[in-house]
Amino acid sequence: MTTTHGAPATDAAPDRSDELPLFRAAVSGLVSYRPQKPALSPAGRSYALAANETPFGTLPKVAEAIAEAAAGINRYPDNAGQALVTELAERFGQSPEGIMLGCGSVGVAQQLITAVAGPGDEVLYAWPSFEAYPILTRLAGATAVQVGLRDDVHDLAAMADRVTDRTRLIFVCNPNNPTGTVVGRAELEEFLDRVPAGCLVVLDEAYHEYVRDPGTPDGLSLLPGRPGLVVLRTFSKAYGLAGLRIGYAVGDPRVIGTLRKAYLPYSAGSVAQAAAVAALRSGEEVRRRTDIVTAERARVTDALRKLGWRVAESQANFLWLPLGERAAAFGAHCASAGISVRAVPGAGVRVTLGLPADNDAFLAAAEGFPPS
Repeated sequence: MTTTHGAPATDAAPDRSDELPLFRAAVSGLVSYRPQKPALSPAGRSYALAANETPFGTLPKVAEAIAEAAAGINRYPDNAGQALVTELAERFGQSPEGIMLGCGSVGVAQQLITAVAGPGDEVLYAWPSFEAYPILTRLAGATAVQVGLRDDVHDLAAMADRVTDRTRLIFVCNPNNPTGTVVGRAELEEFLDRVPAGCLVVLDEAYHEYVRDPGTPDGLSLLPGRPGLVVLRTFSKAYGLAGLRIGYAVGDPRVIGTLRKAYLPYSAGSVAQAAAVAALRSGEEVRRRTDIVTAERARVTDALRKLGWRVAESQANFLWLPLGERAAAFGAHCASAGISVRAVPGAGVRVTLGLPADNDAFLAAAEGFPPS
């Protein structure tokens, strides 16, 4: 037997290349979130209508703010986000202590679930709705409870009936993703009155800036006297900051103060915070851009219905075609024309509203596919 540096030689180490670490069952059973792959037509054209992004470029004030903030990225961001929180508080008439930042609204949603739900607890939401809800719920070890939509809209009465003593959090996505539909003030207030104390209701208003229906409430107006309600918003959609990941929650300062304990330190970056302040100060331009999108929403909806398509009543920057089992086929049909849409197998297809030329390309594809 030979030795090396005085130690006896040993046989070759066993091959352990396939011995993976153990993961929690909740993680192993998850299906990762899969963004839609870009589609390309035979002519080389591509239309990105799958992710609900704004079709417009960076706001001028935002571009300036990003360039200035980039000079300081060697330093950690303000963990409390004081400048942005102050701007939000002043703009919306809220207490700064009642505002919490996060890494996009989905990051804030994860903070909320982490803070209130664990193994044995239930998280309740409508379905189909935002695809991250079931993922975040299972990551927390909680049980997802899904309640089907009624005529493409949240069935709040049925959701209230499903609340149990294990329900810790309820998501109400308004407008709902992927259908774009909304619930009105009276129905929402009745629902909130039925939710027992101790259960957190999260009103997810990621698409709030696109709402033009006067009967749809601004969630912030529902907060007074309701400490169990939190309103969730984002800068990813109308403000065009999807690539910077910044969102926020507004609620009772006592509740938000506790929820901040679940905040991942520094997850709202300094560039994102500066860009969000500039975006808020670009209100007139944001309104002009959202007006263009909502006008396209009406035009495309009308054109589709004239072609015989059933289209849900949307108040968001996308449309929902409830195609059921034909959803995947229509998604593939659009992809062959270079149009990326979000197909939910067995349910429907969500198509983001782009610029007029993008929407015309989608309408041409729709005209070449039987609506029923």
